[in-house]
Amino acid sequence: MRLIARMGVLMLLLGLAPLAWAEQSEAARAWEDEPGVVGELARQVASERPRIQAFYAQRDYRPAWRDAEAVTAFTSALHTLESDGLSPQDYRPDELRNRHRAAYEDDDAEVQAQYDLFATRQLLMALDHLQRGKVDPESLDTGWEVPVAPPDYPLEAVSDAVDGRSLETLIDEVRPDFVPYQRLRSGLARYRNIEKLGGWPRLPEREGPLRPGDVDEDVPLLRERLAVVGELEIMAADNDIFPGGEFEAPNPRRYDASLEAAVKRFQRRHLLEPDGIIGRQTLAALNVPVERRIDQIRLNMERARWLLHGLPESFVLVDIAGYRLNYFRPDGEIWSSRIVVGQPYRRTPSLRSEITHMTVNPTWTIPPTIRREDVLPRVRQDLGYLWRERIQVLSPSGQPLDPWNVDWDNPGNIVLRQAPGPQNALGQLVIRFPNDHMVYLHDTPSQSLFSREQRAFSSGCIRVENIRELGQLLFDDTRSDQDVERRIDSGETQNVRLTHRMPVIIHYWTVNPGDDGELSFRPDIYERDDALLRELDRPLAL
Repeated sequence: MRLIARMGVLMLLLGLAPLAWAEQSEAARAWEDEPGVVGELARQVASERPRIQAFYAQRDYRPAWRDAEAVTAFTSALHTLESDGLSPQDYRPDELRNRHRAAYEDDDAEVQAQYDLFATRQLLMALDHLQRGKVDPESLDTGWEVPVAPPDYPLEAVSDAVDGRSLETLIDEVRPDFVPYQRLRSGLARYRNIEKLGGWPRLPEREGPLRPGDVDEDVPLLRERLAVVGELEIMAADNDIFPGGEFEAPNPRRYDASLEAAVKRFQRRHLLEPDGIIGRQTLAALNVPVERRIDQIRLNMERARWLLHGLPESFVLVDIAGYRLNYFRPDGEIWSSRIVVGQPYRRTPSLRSEITHMTVNPTWTIPPTIRREDVLPRVRQDLGYLWRERIQVLSPSGQPLDPWNVDWDNPGNIVLRQAPGPQNALGQLVIRFPNDHMVYLHDTPSQSLFSREQRAFSSGCIRVENIRELGQLLFDDTRSDQDVERRIDSGETQNVRLTHRMPVIIHYWTVNPGDDGELSFRPDIYERDDALLRELDRPLAL
């Protein structure tokens, strides 16, 4: 019997024998005739998901939660999930205690087996959510292309932790250990402490901006607001100096240089223009309540649980809301650049893929949406637009058409293609990777947009500053033996493959922890935060 059971365990753990809906595994059948809770567990486990079946199979269907101390250790450990932005109540700690008491008041093996399965379900669910997230990202975004790997914690370690009453240690071991997640977790603790101390003051609405050098009643409140988050020491005001060289006591209502520096730091951390002026956008960011910032941290921890696992040694990471691309090179160096991403109504998607090749001196076949909404209205006003932008008019089969012979009010299925060159919308280099959204990284003739703090101007693809440098690094690091500049200088349109593919991840973060541990809060340009927060806070169905 034990040999059959052990073979069944191995198959379950390897994922080779998922149970059909009307069948029990051989591993469970071998224990069904055992008396008491063991036999009941072997019978009841057949309707559970494979990981629960595997959990009990490797225990020989020995109950896990007979001892009240194990339940107490579990419910106590659940409260540590608050530090991860999860709700302990989702895993029903009160019901765990109450049902255990009721199950063991009477010696009913069936009821005790039901309770054991219930408690194990709650434990594995909590561990799954901690490691890979509570919310299914595909339920929020039908175009989601970032696979979330299944949990990878060992069930034997879970079993040992239950038997050893070391559930808090187990949770700590399952908790994501990558640095960005830990920094978000520390930031969550810090902002919750700020909330506990009363948060920060709200600045009143103003008719005009507050500028450096102004003397204003709101300046002391601004100092206090920035001091709460550590941007400014309250007593850091500059001393004014009389022309005769004598010092004047600092005026607390004066917007001085130290306060200006603190405001600029705040603006940079919130992707605002760092001009030191308290205008409409900066005032709005200052007045976001601490409770909202806490929620932002929590939901970005959820995004981290989706994404930051199984990362390759080297990869390209595109931070949509942060307007930043980072290339983590094989030698450990990080190459970074500013990017332009999709407008709110033409969003850059989240996806995970592999860079396969580059196109030098690309042509640009104008996508249907851009053709319909952007190009055709301009052509109808001025046919010369086609010649100025070097746009060819082609039939669906690729035959050239005379623009003067096209009915531009009803152009049909014509193809508009921009010739290669420095003024091509894709610039002179495109970095490509397979995906369902037809997006890619590319050069641009509109270099001035990179100087903006907020850069959501594209139609979904990602424009990269200094993309030639990135392209050459990718060729070098994949041993592709190619020279980007020489290829571009040839003037020919060419597709050049990488010898080895390079992973690329495009994702959306509205909170980013810096190397110094400080959190940068970004505008939610695609308005995704509220929908995720609702799902994160939604109680789990009973």
